Amino acid sequence: MGRSLIDKLWDAHVVADLGDGAALLYIDRIFLHERTGSVSLQELKAAGRPVRHKEHVFVTMDHIVDTFPGRGDKTLMPTGTAFITATRATALEAGLNLFDVTDDRQGIVHVVSAEQGITLPGFTQVCPDSHTCTLGALGALAWGIGSSEGEHALATKTLAVTKPKTMRITFNGKLGYGVTSKDMILHLIGKYSASGGSGYAIEFTGPAIASLPQENRFTICNMAVEFGAFSGVIPPDDITFEYVKNRPYAPKGAAFDKAVEYWRTLKDDPDAVYDREIVIDCADIVPTVTWGTSPGHALKIDGTVPDPAAAADENTRVSMAKALEYMDVKPGQKLEGLPIDAAFIGSCTNSRIADLRAAAAVVKGKKVSPSLKKAVIVPGSTQVKKAAEREGLDKIFKEAGFEWRESGCSMCFNAGGEAMGEKWRVVSSTNRNFENRQGPKTRTHLASPTTVAASALAGAIADVRKLG
Repeated sequence: MGRSLIDKLWDAHVVADLGDGAALLYIDRIFLHERTGSVSLQELKAAGRPVRHKEHVFVTMDHIVDTFPGRGDKTLMPTGTAFITATRATALEAGLNLFDVTDDRQGIVHVVSAEQGITLPGFTQVCPDSHTCTLGALGALAWGIGSSEGEHALATKTLAVTKPKTMRITFNGKLGYGVTSKDMILHLIGKYSASGGSGYAIEFTGPAIASLPQENRFTICNMAVEFGAFSGVIPPDDITFEYVKNRPYAPKGAAFDKAVEYWRTLKDDPDAVYDREIVIDCADIVPTVTWGTSPGHALKIDGTVPDPAAAADENTRVSMAKALEYMDVKPGQKLEGLPIDAAFIGSCTNSRIADLRAAAAVVKGKKVSPSLKKAVIVPGSTQVKKAAEREGLDKIFKEAGFEWRESGCSMCFNAGGEAMGEKWRVVSSTNRNFENRQGPKTRTHLASPTTVAASALAGAIADVRKLG
């Protein structure tokens, strides 16, 4: 039987077979951030253990750090400064690669790991953050861990992991006008539920995936965890290799050419078998937005809110009814045209330069609706911010009425102390729409950056295709 890409990535990192489907895996790269990084490092120090291969460990400030211009260590979160200073102290003491608050390499962990060439095809990578699966778009096996696992990985460069089942999701056809990779993944989760990938590592493949630019592929893998999956991967190809080439931590010259030879083997064997297969026809995908409090509560922009009475079981009916009440929407209601209070573009899902370019193209020469209380753009990294400013995207956004910020996680969730208002309705390019995620009783509708931009202009959830 041939091996899948996931099998190849797994097998290449097995240090020892632990039995019952578990293995001790070698971990190529470890990334920490200030919300949890200091915990793992302090626990390691207390145990009297050094960091193994500290050159392979990276730390950034992204979750709690403020995104306001001129920022420093102070944050809106009362205890935020302590997280930042503790992480800085422990990282420097351990001799780790630190991307500090004012470092040009600073940014959201999953954004900077890719743009710096820290994650490479064929690698394993872990971070105490559930969206580490983002980096599977480079052909790496990447997943989120807890702080205790972080301590083990830091000390040994290994982790004991039970191998997940494998799933292949094939996106056939071409994307229609106004449809993005965010719509692809929301469509999948909406159709198969937020637990549809539970227990699986997923390969995303097919003509529509292969035609995506590298930055759009990150969005697909980022939300594999919102599908319930252990991780998501995309086979690396020439688009991937070109993206990686000349990145600061990527191999150079002959070493890069040698690496590419190996990276080209990171694909399914012709007779590879998966535990489950799903095929999606891209002709069925249109701009997609969520109506409830789970990424699985997704529907077409011109669709209507579903009725809990039609749910397959009582538990689903109850959860749907609760989501309807929280979001203040009703069965049969259309989301398109629903007034909003705020718009947010950012997060590890959609904050790269390609996302900002797409949003800027929508708002250029136009104005955010005067009915909005807030419209914010937060780049995914300092490098993304600088690139956007070189292109003049910041001016386009500011002239349209958006706030232009420093990089960080920001209002993807309110851990940093900044939040949207109580019961505000927000259309957001982020990955989670859970209750209170973006603020107290805030009602979040997930969408693509272009849908967010169009909605900001309209002051209501809008179909970007109708802007022409």
